Amino acid sequence: MFADLAEQLRIREQKGLRRTRQIVDSPQASHITIDGRDYLAFSSNDYLGLANHPELIASACDGARRYGVGAGASHLVNGHSAAHHDLETALAAFTGFPQALLFSTGYMANIGMVTALAGREDAVFADKLNHASLNDAALLSRAQFIRYPHCDLAALEQRLATVQARRKLVISDAVFSMEGDIAPIRRLIALCERYHAWLLLDDAHGFGVLGEQGRGSLFLPENAHSHSPNLVYMATLGKAAGVSGAFVAAQPEVIETLIQSARSYIYTTATAPLLAHALLTSVRLIKQDEWRREALQRNMAQLKQGVQSLPWKLLPSNTPIQPLLTGDSAEAVRISQALREHGILVPAIRPPTVPQGAARLRISLSAAHRPEDVQRLTDALHELASA
Repeated sequence: MFADLAEQLRIREQKGLRRTRQIVDSPQASHITIDGRDYLAFSSNDYLGLANHPELIASACDGARRYGVGAGASHLVNGHSAAHHDLETALAAFTGFPQALLFSTGYMANIGMVTALAGREDAVFADKLNHASLNDAALLSRAQFIRYPHCDLAALEQRLATVQARRKLVISDAVFSMEGDIAPIRRLIALCERYHAWLLLDDAHGFGVLGEQGRGSLFLPENAHSHSPNLVYMATLGKAAGVSGAFVAAQPEVIETLIQSARSYIYTTATAPLLAHALLTSVRLIKQDEWRREALQRNMAQLKQGVQSLPWKLLPSNTPIQPLLTGDSAEAVRISQALREHGILVPAIRPPTVPQGAARLRISLSAAHRPEDVQRLTDALHELASA
C-alpha cells in the first residue's frame, strides 16, 4: 500500500504537480516572513488588507473577553451565540437579503447548500470552471450532475429546457477564482426564473471587493435589481473580510431548510464567537473604506500597463485576481521559483486546478500593495522574460 502511494507521489513530482506547504512567521500582509526571510507577497486573498487590521485585532480581543475562545457546541445545541446572531443580521442587511446563515468555511457552506437543496430526483447544472467545492457538493448530493461550458448560457438553457427533474439547481462562481472573470449574473437569474430553477451563486472573490460599498457582485451596475427569490447567495469571510468563515443569504424558507437539513451546518461545532464579533468590525470597514477598493483599481491598472510587452499574457479580469498565462506547467513553476529568489511570492497554478495547457501565475492584488510593490513585480517579470 505504501509503495503504491510513494509511486503516485513520485509521478506527481515528475510532472511538476507536487505541492508543498510553507510556514509563515508573520501576520498576513503584502509583505510576509517565511522561514526568517521577508517576501513581497502577491499570493493572498486578503484583497482589502484587513487580515492584520488593528481594529479587527482589537475586536477579536474584545470578543474573546466577552465570549471566551471556543463556541463549545454546534449551533443547534447551545453554540449559537449573540455574536453569531448579530453578524447574521448585519450580513443579511448588507447584502439585501431577508436572512443569512453562518458556516465555518466556504467549502462547508457549498456542501451544505447543494446537498440540502438537491437529491436523487433532482438535477444540478454547473459551470465547468466552478470551484472544486461546488463540484464536490454536486457529487455528494447524488443529483444528476450536468456541466456546461464556461459562461455559455445558450448551452445552459438547452440543458435546462430538456432535462426533466423534480428540482433544478444551477451553481456558479460569481468571480471565477482562477480566471478572475465575472459570471453573467443577471442573465443567469433570468434563465433560472424562466425554467423555475434555483441559482446558487458563490461570491467568495467578489464580496467586499465589487459593487456599491463592497456589497458584492450582485451590486455591480450591470446587475442592478438582480435580487430574486430564486437566488441563494454565498460569500466567504476569510478573503476580503480578512477573518474566517462564510455565510449564505436567501429567502427565509431556504435558510430554515439549511438549518434543518444542511449536514455541514448541523454536525459541527460553531465557529469561535470572537471571530463573528471581529467580523462585525470587518463589515463596517468594508462598507466605509471606499479608498481600499480605489487602491485596488489603481494597482490593477498599473499591473496591466506594466506587463503589456511580456511574452506571457494576462487573462481579461476586472478583479484582484490577475492570471498570467504561461500554458506549460514547468514554465509556470520556473517563473514562480525565480520570482521567489527575487523575494516575490506569486503561486504557480497547474492542473488539475486549471485545465491542461493552461498553467499560470495567479497574481493576487491587495489594497495594501503600494505602487512600488507592483513596480517591483513587473520589473522582475521583465527581467525573467529577457533572461
